[in-house]
Amino acid sequence: MEYDQEKVDEAVLALLYLTICELDEGEARAWKSHDWAALDRLHAKGYISDPKSKAKSVVLSPEGLQRARVLFERHFGKAPRPK
Repeated sequence: MEYDQEKVDEAVLALLYLTICELDEGEARAWKSHDWAALDRLHAKGYISDPKSKAKSVVLSPEGLQRARVLFERHFGKAPRPK
């Protein structure tokens, strides 16, 4: 099946935000148990460190962290309840 790789990349980046396990001075680590092709594309875009390492997590760049936060809120955030 063909699919929109950009949409997959957005979803994976948003889910990386969900799995952040360490946040320090604008840098974050997230578990890298996602599609390897998508992780490679996110690395090529500069959003995460190279996923091809022995570490079980990747480091999100400051730009990647900001984009992940925005995408997470867009795709998974709840709308405020009307008063």
